[in-house]
Amino acid sequence: MITRLDPPHASPPCRRFVARTEDGEQTVLLSTPLPGTDPARFAAEADAARHLIGPWVAPVTSVAGPGEPPWYASPYVPALPLPVALAVHGGPLPEATVRAVGAALAEALAAAHGQGLTHAGVSPASVLLTADGPRLTCFGAVRAASADGEPRTGLPGLDPGSLAPEQASGGRPRPPGDVFALGAVLAYAATGHTVPERDEIPPALRSSIASCLARDPADRPTAASLTFAPAPPPTASSSPTGHATTLNPAGGLLAPGWLPGRVVAALARQSAELLAAELPVPARA
Repeated sequence: MITRLDPPHASPPCRRFVARTEDGEQTVLLSTPLPGTDPARFAAEADAARHLIGPWVAPVTSVAGPGEPPWYASPYVPALPLPVALAVHGGPLPEATVRAVGAALAEALAAAHGQGLTHAGVSPASVLLTADGPRLTCFGAVRAASADGEPRTGLPGLDPGSLAPEQASGGRPRPPGDVFALGAVLAYAATGHTVPERDEIPPALRSSIASCLARDPADRPTAASLTFAPAPPPTASSSPTGHATTLNPAGGLLAPGWLPGRVVAALARQSAELLAAELPVPARA
Protein backbone atom coordinates (compact mmCIF):
# COMPACT_ATOMS: atom_id res chain seq x y z
CA MET A 1 0.00 0.00 0.00
CA ILE A 2 1.38 3.43 -0.92
CA THR A 3 -1.31 5.97 -0.04
CA ARG A 4 -5.04 6.60 0.19
CA LEU A 5 -6.59 8.21 -2.87
CA ASP A 6 -9.29 9.99 -0.87
CA PRO A 7 -8.56 12.55 1.86
CA PRO A 8 -9.43 11.49 5.44
CA HIS A 9 -12.57 13.66 5.63
CA ALA A 10 -14.03 12.30 2.37
CA SER A 11 -16.95 9.86 2.18
CA PRO A 12 -16.47 7.88 -1.04
CA PRO A 13 -18.70 4.89 -1.84
CA CYS A 14 -15.70 2.63 -1.30
CA ARG A 15 -12.18 2.89 0.12
CA ARG A 16 -9.57 3.54 -2.55
CA PHE A 17 -5.81 3.18 -2.24
CA VAL A 18 -2.84 3.42 -4.55
CA ALA A 19 -0.98 0.17 -4.11
CA ARG A 20 1.89 -1.73 -5.67
CA THR A 21 2.35 -5.43 -6.17
CA GLU A 22 4.98 -7.17 -4.04
CA ASP A 23 7.35 -7.47 -6.99
CA GLY A 24 7.05 -3.73 -7.63
CA GLU A 25 6.03 -4.33 -11.23
CA GLN A 26 2.48 -2.97 -11.14
CA THR A 27 0.81 0.04 -9.53
CA VAL A 28 -2.95 -0.25 -9.11
CA LEU A 29 -5.95 1.52 -7.68
CA LEU A 30 -7.18 -0.84 -4.97
CA SER A 31 -10.82 -0.58 -3.82
CA THR A 32 -12.26 -2.16 -0.68
CA PRO A 33 -15.72 -1.93 0.93
CA LEU A 34 -16.61 0.65 3.54
CA PRO A 35 -17.57 -0.49 7.03
CA GLY A 36 -21.20 -1.53 7.00
CA THR A 37 -21.07 -2.87 3.46
CA ASP A 38 -22.08 -6.49 2.96
CA PRO A 39 -18.74 -8.11 1.99
CA ALA A 40 -20.35 -10.89 -0.04
CA ARG A 41 -22.47 -8.45 -2.02
CA PHE A 42 -19.50 -6.14 -2.59
CA ALA A 43 -17.47 -9.05 -3.92
CA ALA A 44 -20.26 -10.28 -6.19
CA GLU A 45 -20.97 -6.85 -7.60
CA ALA A 46 -17.29 -6.03 -8.08
CA ASP A 47 -16.99 -9.28 -10.04
CA ALA A 48 -19.96 -8.21 -12.18
CA ALA A 49 -18.12 -4.96 -12.94
CA ARG A 50 -15.42 -6.92 -14.74
CA HIS A 51 -17.85 -7.07 -17.65
CA LEU A 52 -18.01 -3.29 -17.99
CA ILE A 53 -15.92 -1.95 -20.86
CA GLY A 54 -15.24 1.46 -22.30
CA PRO A 55 -12.72 4.31 -22.04
CA TRP A 56 -14.58 6.14 -19.26
CA VAL A 57 -14.71 3.38 -16.68
CA ALA A 58 -11.83 2.32 -14.47
CA PRO A 59 -11.60 -1.31 -15.61
CA VAL A 60 -11.74 -3.99 -12.95
CA THR A 61 -8.78 -6.19 -13.81
CA SER A 62 -8.57 -8.40 -10.72
CA VAL A 63 -10.65 -9.27 -7.67
CA ALA A 64 -10.07 -10.99 -4.35
CA GLY A 65 -9.72 -14.73 -4.37
CA PRO A 66 -11.80 -17.20 -2.35
CA GLY A 67 -11.37 -16.70 1.38
CA GLU A 68 -9.75 -13.26 1.03
CA PRO A 69 -11.30 -10.02 2.29
CA PRO A 70 -13.11 -8.41 -0.66
CA TRP A 71 -11.17 -6.06 -2.93
CA TYR A 72 -10.77 -5.29 -6.58
CA ALA A 73 -8.04 -3.54 -8.54
CA SER A 74 -7.87 -1.24 -11.56
CA PRO A 75 -4.77 0.03 -13.39
CA TYR A 76 -3.49 3.19 -11.74
CA VAL A 77 -3.25 6.53 -13.53
CA PRO A 78 -2.89 9.88 -11.71
CA ALA A 79 -6.43 10.83 -10.75
CA LEU A 80 -8.37 13.15 -8.46
CA PRO A 81 -11.82 12.39 -7.04
CA LEU A 82 -14.25 15.02 -8.28
CA PRO A 83 -14.66 16.68 -4.83
CA VAL A 84 -10.88 16.98 -4.54
CA ALA A 85 -10.72 18.53 -8.02
CA LEU A 86 -13.21 21.21 -6.97
CA ALA A 87 -11.21 21.90 -3.82
CA VAL A 88 -7.98 22.20 -5.82
CA HIS A 89 -9.65 24.46 -8.39
CA GLY A 90 -11.13 26.63 -5.67
CA GLY A 91 -14.76 26.18 -6.60
CA PRO A 92 -17.09 24.85 -9.32
CA LEU A 93 -15.49 23.65 -12.53
CA PRO A 94 -15.67 25.51 -15.87
CA GLU A 95 -18.61 24.78 -18.14
CA ALA A 96 -16.40 23.07 -20.73
CA THR A 97 -15.09 20.67 -18.07
CA VAL A 98 -18.61 19.88 -16.86
CA ARG A 99 -19.72 19.18 -20.44
CA ALA A 100 -16.83 16.79 -20.99
CA VAL A 101 -17.52 14.96 -17.72
CA GLY A 102 -21.22 14.70 -18.60
CA ALA A 103 -20.60 13.32 -22.08
CA ALA A 104 -18.08 10.75 -20.86
CA LEU A 105 -20.18 9.51 -17.95
CA ALA A 106 -23.29 9.33 -20.13
CA GLU A 107 -21.35 7.11 -22.55
CA ALA A 108 -20.14 4.91 -19.69
CA LEU A 109 -23.64 4.51 -18.24
CA ALA A 110 -25.21 3.90 -21.66
CA ALA A 111 -22.74 1.04 -22.20
CA ALA A 112 -23.51 -0.43 -18.76
CA HIS A 113 -27.26 -0.15 -19.25
CA GLY A 114 -26.92 -1.79 -22.65
CA GLN A 115 -25.39 -4.79 -20.85
CA GLY A 116 -28.28 -4.95 -18.38
CA LEU A 117 -26.28 -3.43 -15.52
CA THR A 118 -27.06 -0.58 -13.17
CA HIS A 119 -24.18 1.09 -11.36
CA ALA A 120 -26.31 2.27 -8.41
CA GLY A 121 -23.40 4.11 -6.78
CA VAL A 122 -22.81 7.10 -9.04
CA SER A 123 -21.87 10.13 -6.92
CA PRO A 124 -19.30 12.93 -7.04
CA ALA A 125 -16.78 10.81 -5.12
CA SER A 126 -17.16 7.86 -7.50
CA VAL A 127 -15.92 10.02 -10.40
CA LEU A 128 -12.17 10.42 -10.90
CA LEU A 129 -10.64 13.05 -13.16
CA THR A 130 -7.53 12.08 -15.10
CA ALA A 131 -5.56 14.01 -17.70
CA ASP A 132 -7.28 12.24 -20.58
CA GLY A 133 -10.84 12.13 -19.23
CA PRO A 134 -13.04 11.12 -16.29
CA ARG A 135 -13.30 7.58 -14.94
CA LEU A 136 -16.29 6.02 -13.22
CA THR A 137 -15.28 3.88 -10.21
CA CYS A 138 -16.66 2.22 -7.06
CA PHE A 139 -18.20 -0.73 -8.84
CA GLY A 140 -19.02 -2.49 -5.61
CA ALA A 141 -22.38 -0.85 -6.23
CA VAL A 142 -23.03 -2.38 -9.66
CA ARG A 143 -26.28 -4.29 -9.87
CA ALA A 144 -27.76 -6.49 -12.57
CA ALA A 145 -30.80 -4.44 -13.56
CA SER A 146 -33.03 -7.51 -13.64
CA ALA A 147 -31.59 -9.21 -10.55
CA ASP A 148 -33.71 -9.99 -7.55
CA GLY A 149 -32.58 -8.70 -4.21
CA GLU A 150 -33.24 -6.29 -1.43
CA PRO A 151 -33.62 -2.62 -2.32
CA ARG A 152 -30.64 -0.36 -1.84
CA THR A 153 -31.80 2.73 0.05
CA GLY A 154 -28.66 3.58 2.02
CA LEU A 155 -25.38 2.70 0.35
CA PRO A 156 -22.53 3.57 2.73
CA GLY A 157 -20.72 6.70 1.53
CA LEU A 158 -23.30 7.60 -1.13
CA ASP A 159 -24.15 11.31 -1.22
CA PRO A 160 -27.89 11.56 -0.36
CA GLY A 161 -28.32 14.12 -3.12
CA SER A 162 -27.25 11.49 -5.66
CA LEU A 163 -29.96 9.02 -4.64
CA ALA A 164 -32.98 8.96 -6.95
CA PRO A 165 -36.35 9.50 -5.21
CA GLU A 166 -37.67 6.09 -6.20
CA GLN A 167 -34.59 4.41 -4.74
CA ALA A 168 -34.74 6.49 -1.57
CA SER A 169 -38.31 5.30 -1.04
CA GLY A 170 -37.33 1.62 -1.32
CA GLY A 171 -37.21 0.82 -5.02
CA ARG A 172 -34.48 -1.36 -6.47
CA PRO A 173 -31.76 0.34 -8.55
CA ARG A 174 -32.65 0.86 -12.20
CA PRO A 175 -30.96 2.74 -15.07
CA PRO A 176 -33.12 5.88 -14.57
CA GLY A 177 -31.65 6.10 -11.07
CA ASP A 178 -28.16 6.23 -12.59
CA VAL A 179 -29.31 9.08 -14.85
CA PHE A 180 -30.62 10.98 -11.81
CA ALA A 181 -27.28 10.44 -10.07
CA LEU A 182 -25.45 11.67 -13.17
CA GLY A 183 -27.49 14.87 -13.02
CA ALA A 184 -26.54 15.28 -9.36
CA VAL A 185 -22.86 14.76 -10.18
CA LEU A 186 -22.97 17.40 -12.91
CA ALA A 187 -24.88 19.79 -10.67
CA TYR A 188 -22.12 19.29 -8.10
CA ALA A 189 -19.37 19.88 -10.67
CA ALA A 190 -21.08 23.07 -11.87
CA THR A 191 -22.14 24.53 -8.52
CA GLY A 192 -20.33 22.74 -5.68
CA HIS A 193 -23.32 20.80 -4.34
CA THR A 194 -25.66 18.07 -5.55
CA VAL A 195 -28.96 19.82 -4.80
CA PRO A 196 -28.58 23.34 -6.21
CA GLU A 197 -31.25 25.86 -6.99
CA ARG A 198 -32.05 25.85 -10.70
CA ASP A 199 -30.69 29.38 -11.14
CA GLU A 200 -27.30 28.32 -9.76
CA ILE A 201 -26.69 25.98 -12.72
CA PRO A 202 -25.07 27.68 -15.74
CA PRO A 203 -27.86 28.49 -18.24
CA ALA A 204 -26.30 26.45 -21.06
CA LEU A 205 -26.28 23.32 -18.86
CA ARG A 206 -29.56 23.90 -17.06
CA SER A 207 -31.86 21.97 -19.39
CA SER A 208 -29.69 18.83 -19.61
CA ILE A 209 -29.05 18.65 -15.86
CA ALA A 210 -32.67 19.42 -14.94
CA SER A 211 -33.93 16.65 -17.23
CA CYS A 212 -31.71 14.13 -15.43
CA LEU A 213 -33.01 15.32 -12.06
CA ALA A 214 -36.71 14.88 -12.90
CA ARG A 215 -38.45 13.26 -9.95
CA ASP A 216 -40.46 10.90 -12.15
CA PRO A 217 -38.14 8.29 -13.71
CA ALA A 218 -40.29 8.28 -16.85
CA ASP A 219 -39.46 11.95 -17.41
CA ARG A 220 -35.70 11.41 -17.44
CA PRO A 221 -33.76 10.84 -20.67
CA THR A 222 -31.83 7.64 -21.19
CA ALA A 223 -28.09 7.84 -20.79
CA ALA A 224 -27.71 7.10 -24.50
CA SER A 225 -29.88 10.06 -25.50
CA LEU A 226 -28.12 12.69 -23.41
CA THR A 227 -26.17 15.43 -25.15
CA PHE A 228 -23.65 17.78 -23.59
CA ALA A 229 -22.08 19.22 -26.73
CA PRO A 230 -22.33 23.02 -27.04
CA ALA A 231 -25.02 24.35 -29.33
CA PRO A 232 -23.63 24.86 -32.86
CA PRO A 233 -23.08 28.46 -33.95
CA PRO A 234 -26.11 29.91 -35.77
CA THR A 235 -26.01 29.88 -39.56
CA ALA A 236 -28.19 31.39 -42.23
CA SER A 237 -30.18 28.15 -42.37
CA SER A 238 -30.47 27.46 -38.65
CA SER A 239 -32.28 29.07 -35.76
CA PRO A 240 -30.15 31.00 -33.24
CA THR A 241 -31.76 28.92 -30.53
CA GLY A 242 -30.99 25.53 -32.12
CA HIS A 243 -29.28 22.86 -30.00
CA ALA A 244 -27.47 19.64 -30.74
CA THR A 245 -29.86 16.71 -30.72
CA THR A 246 -27.48 13.75 -30.72
CA LEU A 247 -24.78 12.71 -28.30
CA ASN A 248 -21.34 13.67 -29.56
CA PRO A 249 -18.59 11.27 -28.51
CA ALA A 250 -16.99 12.53 -25.32
CA GLY A 251 -13.56 12.45 -26.93
CA GLY A 252 -14.54 15.50 -28.96
CA LEU A 253 -14.92 17.52 -25.75
CA LEU A 254 -11.61 16.40 -24.25
CA ALA A 255 -9.35 18.69 -26.25
CA PRO A 256 -6.20 20.09 -24.62
CA GLY A 257 -7.22 22.48 -21.88
CA TRP A 258 -10.39 20.62 -20.91
CA LEU A 259 -9.15 20.51 -17.32
CA PRO A 260 -8.36 23.68 -15.33
CA GLY A 261 -4.67 24.39 -14.83
CA ARG A 262 -4.72 23.85 -11.06
CA VAL A 263 -6.21 20.39 -11.51
CA VAL A 264 -3.58 19.49 -14.11
CA ALA A 265 -0.88 20.67 -11.71
CA ALA A 266 -2.32 18.57 -8.89
CA LEU A 267 -2.28 15.48 -11.12
CA ALA A 268 1.38 16.16 -11.93
CA ARG A 269 2.19 16.49 -8.21
CA GLN A 270 0.45 13.22 -7.47
CA SER A 271 2.50 11.48 -10.14
CA ALA A 272 5.73 12.97 -8.80
CA GLU A 273 4.90 12.00 -5.21
CA LEU A 274 4.18 8.44 -6.32
CA LEU A 275 7.58 8.22 -7.99
CA ALA A 276 9.20 9.59 -4.84
CA ALA A 277 7.44 6.93 -2.78
CA GLU A 278 9.03 4.02 -4.61
CA LEU A 279 8.80 0.94 -2.41
CA PRO A 280 11.87 -1.28 -2.06
CA VAL A 281 11.75 -4.42 -4.12
CA PRO A 282 12.37 -7.52 -1.96
CA ALA A 283 15.94 -8.73 -2.30
CA ARG A 284 16.39 -11.98 -4.16
CA ALA A 285 17.51 -14.92 -2.08
